[in-house]
Amino acid sequence: MRLVARTLAGVAVLSLALALPSSAGPDKIAFPANWKSQVLYATVDRYDIKQHRELYGTPDAVRAAREGKPIPSGSVLTLVQYKAQLDVAGAPVKDASGRFVKGDIAGITVMEKRTGWGTEYPPELRNGEWEYAAFSPAGVLNAKANYKACFQCHKPHEKQDFVISLARLAGTTPSSGPVAARTGANDVTIAGFAFGPGKLAVGAGQTVTWTNGDDSPHQITLAKSGERSAVLLKGQSHAQAFAAPGVYDYNCGLHPGMKGTVEVR
Repeated sequence: MRLVARTLAGVAVLSLALALPSSAGPDKIAFPANWKSQVLYATVDRYDIKQHRELYGTPDAVRAAREGKPIPSGSVLTLVQYKAQLDVAGAPVKDASGRFVKGDIAGITVMEKRTGWGTEYPPELRNGEWEYAAFSPAGVLNAKANYKACFQCHKPHEKQDFVISLARLAGTTPSSGPVAARTGANDVTIAGFAFGPGKLAVGAGQTVTWTNGDDSPHQITLAKSGERSAVLLKGQSHAQAFAAPGVYDYNCGLHPGMKGTVEVR
């Protein structure tokens, strides 16, 4: 499950251009009124959209993931999005530990797995047996959310049952404390949901290394080829060699608004 806006549900106009049967869709999912009693398995501050986020999973889902077993039917993963409290300058207020102070709930997005779900979708869109739904803070289904974007965003993560946050669900703990920025000529640090430097020039045949310093996972995705790195948890790195000269645009596969460029000379 994604730790960001397009993880569980989009927020644009519903555009399932495919003529799907009425039995498919977000209305299958009931609002998880008991989400506070589920297992809180991850928190993340979204610097790019000034949100604090909490991810919850039903106990059976968490137990299975931590035992290395398939996520069972009936599992519900819930992402609660809070507006960060802002200071007079519009910057998020942080607590003593450096985390955003959460304000009002902005929305709640859900992915749920049930045996037999998903058969109505074509192979290029289907996410196994998962469906997605977005709700208002009051629990009202957002029928106009861009659910097609949810399927498209999670589809590349089929090998981990379409759950982008599977490592955190399974109890993998990212590095604690700040991650030291690498300062090599071909190093890119990911911090505050941005690539630094955003533009990098290297020689043909050289390797670029990205290191994630955020609490949120990220994924390096090359624009032209669609090639993706593994999902990088805090403190993890990805090295990519560039053999041919050219300009290589890339983004974060989990947060497409994060963009960078490697120019190979």
